[in-house]
Parts: sequence; structure tokens; C-alpha cells
Amino acid sequence: MARHVIRPVSELPPGERLVTEVAGRKIVIFNLGGEFFGLFNRCPHQGGDLCEGRTIGLLEAGGKPGDYRYTRQGEILRCPWHGWEFDIRTGKSCSEPNRIHTPAYPVASVPGAEIVAQQLQAETVRVSVDRDYIVVDI
Repeated sequence: MARHVIRPVSELPPGERLVTEVAGRKIVIFNLGGEFFGLFNRCPHQGGDLCEGRTIGLLEAGGKPGDYRYTRQGEILRCPWHGWEFDIRTGKSCSEPNRIHTPAYPVASVPGAEIVAQQLQAETVRVSVDRDYIVVDI
């Protein structure tokens, strides 16, 4: 695993993103309230540039009917091509895995949740801070 120094932390304020290239691959780095997360700039659906996507939050149901709350503002990335949504912290798809089915084949049987986890997850990149510089490890 090689370390790649990107730039000073001060150049990526909270709520902002940075597109950079590391080892020949475009990466999008996000500052979520002082925590840094990176995703490869490619949607696993059809290859859309995730760096062009909007960041949004989640609308979640409250304790009773008609009660809603908006949470995780700026932590969800929506692909600009087809609207697929990914958790910036984990790279996992926000779609409901139980609703996506993959057919079983006689050669092997793999639970659908494992297939969904593999196919509907943006690749993540380890991002850290070292002496006030953003560093990516690949």
C-alpha cells in the first residue's frame, strides 16, 4: 500500500469535496465535518462520474405516521446519471438490498445480500490526515 500526499487539510473545508487522481484513478475526497472519506469516481451501475453528483441527506420516518425528519445532511452522494445513492462514509448503496434479487445458478448458491453488497458498492479509499495534509492510501 502506497501513501499519496494530496494537499493541506485547510484547502478542503467541511462540506466540500475534491477530485484528484491517485495511481491513475480519479478519486473524490469529501470532508464531512472534519472527517475525510474517499470514493473512486465511478458509479458501479454504469460508470457515471460520482464527482458530479449532488450530496443530500436522508428523509426518515419518525415515531408516528406523518412524522418525518431529515438526517445525515450532506452524507449521501447521488450519481448524476441515474440517481443511484451512496453513503459517502461506506460507499454502500442506499437502495434496499432486500428488494434486489439475483437468480441462483446450479453451479453455486450465494445469498442475494452478498451479491448486492459486492455489486452495489462504490469503491472506498482510505483517507487520513498527517501533519495537516490530506493523505490517501492505496
